[in-house]
Amino acid sequence: MAFTEPVLTKRIAQDPSQRKLHWYDDYVRTGGYEALKKALTMTPDEVIKTVTESGLRGRGGAGFGAGQKWSFMPKGEKKNGPHYMTVNADESEPGTFKDRYLIDYDPHQMLEGIAIGSYATGCEICYIFIRGEYHRQAKVLERAIKEAYEHGIFGPQGMLGSGYKLECYVHRGAGAYICGEETGLIEALEGKRGWPRLKPPFFPAAIGAFGRPTVVNNVETLCCVPHIIERGPAWFKTMGTPSSPGPKLFGMSGHLNRPGVYENELGITLQQSIDMAGGMKGGKYKAAICGGISMGVLGPNQLDIKLDFDDVRFRGGCLGLGTAGMIVMNEHTDMVEALRNCVRFYAHESCGQCTPCREGAPWMRKILDRILEGGGRLKDLDMLLELEKTMGTMPGTTICGLADGTGWATRTFINKFYDEFAARCTNPDTVPLTISSRPAVITPLGANTR
Repeated sequence: MAFTEPVLTKRIAQDPSQRKLHWYDDYVRTGGYEALKKALTMTPDEVIKTVTESGLRGRGGAGFGAGQKWSFMPKGEKKNGPHYMTVNADESEPGTFKDRYLIDYDPHQMLEGIAIGSYATGCEICYIFIRGEYHRQAKVLERAIKEAYEHGIFGPQGMLGSGYKLECYVHRGAGAYICGEETGLIEALEGKRGWPRLKPPFFPAAIGAFGRPTVVNNVETLCCVPHIIERGPAWFKTMGTPSSPGPKLFGMSGHLNRPGVYENELGITLQQSIDMAGGMKGGKYKAAICGGISMGVLGPNQLDIKLDFDDVRFRGGCLGLGTAGMIVMNEHTDMVEALRNCVRFYAHESCGQCTPCREGAPWMRKILDRILEGGGRLKDLDMLLELEKTMGTMPGTTICGLADGTGWATRTFINKFYDEFAARCTNPDTVPLTISSRPAVITPLGANTR
């Protein structure tokens, strides 16, 4: 590991009072758009090869190889219309706010990544799909894009005089969590209801936005690209782990002394991430949601887990690292209440397209409501664990992974804190009970409920 200085946040002051938004002149003065100039001297295939060799994995949640994804885009003449790049700036995963941080202070870094990625994949139009609640960030992007047009990055005149033309637009979402899924995002971009498409046949690289080949990338992923082009794949792989190289932004929240966004390399331990944020607040460590609530929870004896795309999954028992949106909880957290809040969120955000998700998530929420109301039975825990195994893309019952997020949150919370859940299930299993329909009382995730 060789993370010695900030990469993605090098222009952002560590002291919050000293931070400022870097516009085009500031960006260029500090080396901005030099990587784009270099990329334009390379062939598109050479750019894709460079990114592939770096081992860059998508920072939006799934951790899929960015260069490999780019290689799926078809090459050759575009007889029936343009190819599209869409940028996922929706960031609706609870506990995740790293992309907003990049847009807030260094938007041109992403725009340079967009320009390089579009050139490499043959895309002529880019849409930045931004979360509807990000009003200020959308305005920041509009101004930054305007500057990029004025200085020849985008527009009909050709990218920096190269003849390669790229148009770029901001598209505001309408607040649906499901639009973080790439095909749900594409549906919403087309002006339709945001819900996921079947794959196959609707793989974005073949049939994406407006029926044309489309590549979908996350904000942080694209911000890594200029640094890889400028400094090379070997440099990028000096950070992180062999399977998860490079720097990473960690969005730290919960019971911490200094919550915020921190940059480090992939592969630091959970304990190191807590130390970055000033240590625990209000009590000892108990649990941590490692990458948005869809990834599941790490338990009390897992502080040595490495925060990369593999160790969190194979040793930590979670779905993956996800977005590295870390919600850290202290010893006073009611884990039953915390899980109910997670499941309630998924029940609310389900698009309703798939029956196991549409019906299963509300059913799980009602069972957890009943446990919190004092009517829980041990059989309820068995039912919750049975439900989580039968809904999601992995058992093949849903189109997208929203149900998997519901399942992994439920699985990891109950399995890692079974005694706490069992202690709340005090009713005899022989007593017939009906599931309460009373709306859940919303408690902030990680709140002290003693």
